[in-house]
Amino acid sequence: MRHHFNADDLLKGVVTSDPRVPGVVAMVTDREQNIYEGAAGLRRIDDDTAMTTDDAFAIFSTTKAITATAVLQLVEEGKLDLDAPASDYAPDIGTLKVIEGFDAAGEPILRAPKRPVTTKHLLLHTGGFGYDFFSETYNRLAQERGQPSVITASKASIMTPLQFDPGDKWEYGTNIDWAGQVVEGITGKRLGEVFKTRIFDPLGIKDMTFELNDGLRQRLAGMHARGADGSLTPMDFELPDAPEIHMGGHGLYGTVGDYMKFIRMWLNDGMGPHGRVLKPETVAMAAQNHLGEKKIGMLPGVIPSLSNDAEFFPGLSKSWSYSFMVNDDEAPTGRPAGALGWAGLANLFYWIDRDNGFGGFWATQILPFGDPVSFTGYMDFESSFYTSLKAAKAA
Repeated sequence: MRHHFNADDLLKGVVTSDPRVPGVVAMVTDREQNIYEGAAGLRRIDDDTAMTTDDAFAIFSTTKAITATAVLQLVEEGKLDLDAPASDYAPDIGTLKVIEGFDAAGEPILRAPKRPVTTKHLLLHTGGFGYDFFSETYNRLAQERGQPSVITASKASIMTPLQFDPGDKWEYGTNIDWAGQVVEGITGKRLGEVFKTRIFDPLGIKDMTFELNDGLRQRLAGMHARGADGSLTPMDFELPDAPEIHMGGHGLYGTVGDYMKFIRMWLNDGMGPHGRVLKPETVAMAAQNHLGEKKIGMLPGVIPSLSNDAEFFPGLSKSWSYSFMVNDDEAPTGRPAGALGWAGLANLFYWIDRDNGFGGFWATQILPFGDPVSFTGYMDFESSFYTSLKAAKAA
C-alpha cells in the first residue's frame, strides 16, 4: 500500500508566518516514486513569481553525498584505496601542513602532519580541514592572510593548513572538495562529467550541474539574508558559472525532484532506473557509522551572516558515515536510529530512512544557516511525515 502524506498546509504556514521563509519546495519519496511534492511562497520576495516544484536551487553541502558516491564507485572498481594517502591521487594535498596557531607577528605556526590525509579521512571529515564560517582559525586566515572563500570555487580556497593531525577528530570542512580532487585525479575528468556519466545518467537526473546555465537561471530560487530582527533581504548571490574547480563539497545547482532520484538510489541499495550506481554491499557498508566513538557536535557560527550555531537533534549521539550524518538513536521527529541525513548552507535539509524506505528533502535559499523559521519548518515537516506513517501502520 502506498503511503499518503500531505504537507501543503505546513508549507503554506512557513511562507505566511511572521517571520516567514520567502519560498520553499519540499518532497518525500518512497522506494518507487515521490509520494509528496509541494511548493509555496515566492521565488524571491521582491518579485511576485510563485515558487514551483521545478525551481532550481544552489544545493550547497547536499552536494557532498554525491561526491562520496563517486568516490565509492572508484573503490568498487579497485582504482581507489581509502586508506592510501590521498596525495597518491591528488598530489597537492600532500603539501599541506598542520597549523598550531599564530606567532606574535600573526604568522601561522606550521608543522608537518604526523600522518598523511587519506580519502577515508576526507569522507569522514577527520582530515583536519575546516570552513571559515565554522572555524576561528580559518576565519583569521581569511581576514589576515587573504585565504580565499570556498565560494570562489578556486584551487587556492582549499589549499589550507590542517587544524589537527588527520584522523584525530571530526571537524566539518573542505574534506569533500578534496575528495572531488581525488576523483578527478583518478578519472582524468572534471567532477561534473564524472557525475553526469556515472551517477546522473543512471538515475535520470537532468538538471544538476556545477556550471549554472541560462535555462536553470530562469527558474533559480533567489537567495535571501535573514536579519537579526527576522526580516528578509534578497541577495544577488551566485556561485561562479565557470568554476576553476568543481567543488565536490558544495558546488551543485539542481532541483529537489532531481535530488529525490539520488535519495531513491540509496533507498534501493544502489540501483537507479537506468542502471546500477553502487553495489548493494557498498551501500550497506557506506551507510554505517565509520567514526567509531568520535561523535559529531555543534557547528559553531563564526561568521554570523553565514551561519548560526547549528546542530541537529541536540543531546542525541550522532556519528558519520560515507558521507552522511547518522543519528545513533531514534530522533524526536521519528527518524529511526541509523538513518542518514544532512543539510546545505542556505537551509536545505534531507533525510534517508533505509529501514522504512522513505526519504525527504526541504529546500529554501536563506542565509545564515540554522535559520529558525526554515529549520523548524523542516523539523515539523519530517515529524508530520512520521506521525502520518505511524498512523498508517496502526491502521
